[in-house]
Amino acid sequence: MTTRWGILGTGGIATAFATDLRLLPDASPAAVGSRTPEAATAFAERHGFARAHGSWAELAADPEVDVIYVATPHAFHLDAAMECLQAGKAVLCEKPITLDRASAALLVQESRVREVFLMEAMWMRCNPAIRDLTAKIKDGVIGEVRAVHADFGLQGPFEADHRLRDPRMGGGALLDLGVYPINLAHLILGTPASVQSWAHLTPERVDENTGLLFGYPSGAVAALTCSINGATRNAASITGTDGRIDLPVGFFAPHSYTLTRAGAEPEEITFDFPGRGYHFEAAEVQRCLAEGLLESPLMPQATTLEIMGLLDTIRNEIGVVYQ
Repeated sequence: MTTRWGILGTGGIATAFATDLRLLPDASPAAVGSRTPEAATAFAERHGFARAHGSWAELAADPEVDVIYVATPHAFHLDAAMECLQAGKAVLCEKPITLDRASAALLVQESRVREVFLMEAMWMRCNPAIRDLTAKIKDGVIGEVRAVHADFGLQGPFEADHRLRDPRMGGGALLDLGVYPINLAHLILGTPASVQSWAHLTPERVDENTGLLFGYPSGAVAALTCSINGATRNAASITGTDGRIDLPVGFFAPHSYTLTRAGAEPEEITFDFPGRGYHFEAAEVQRCLAEGLLESPLMPQATTLEIMGLLDTIRNEIGVVYQ
């Protein structure tokens, strides 16, 4: 069964997704939607999409589209995804799904009431290496998990008018970068019992350097950082009572990981990885649609809401308010 894809947005992330979509033989590039016909037409011609629409509403109403990937900046996710859901279109919405939990809950409610598929595009959770190490951890390969360490930082500096420093656009390190370490910790350890956070804010009052410490009833901890003013290693490790798993630079889209069992030599486990990795989440959406699912077990809607709630808690602690 061929899945007919629409893409809402024409920026860098839309380009990356459209490029990887070519790796799926059962994916059809059906239509593109943008706020201007010119941008939509240029994108469609460049990436081989059949039709171009000069508005979100036109894309959502296109009868030849099965699912829409929402690729706008995240400040616009709520409106864009809602328009698609209300038109009866399945939605894969780029992360973070909205700016706060309350907005995310509106999308989840709309999805459930209309019985239309909705998934947050946390591509890391669909990555083969991440899925494999998660299964191994559940099987006890490193014993009881005691710590997760992860960081994600960009070099910067970013100018004052950049979207990463704009509170109206959901700027700051947390929503763009921090979601990856937080998702990794949540995937391995679940929802923390204790959340402690600290951040240095820009003059615009968005976080530019943020540290997080999560505590869990099991005694495990997660130490996480994100930054838009310094390039950290962007790697991660998961430590258990019987070993450790290390994720390399670019831990959010890994081609491999290293397993070190207690008393044994490190073992590198590698995976076939064509493209940049966005096709893995597209394939998961197509699988769910073929099976008639309304959400993905790899990124359940309840998990999206739990993590959005964590982000709200952190923003409250560090004093970041989006306008």
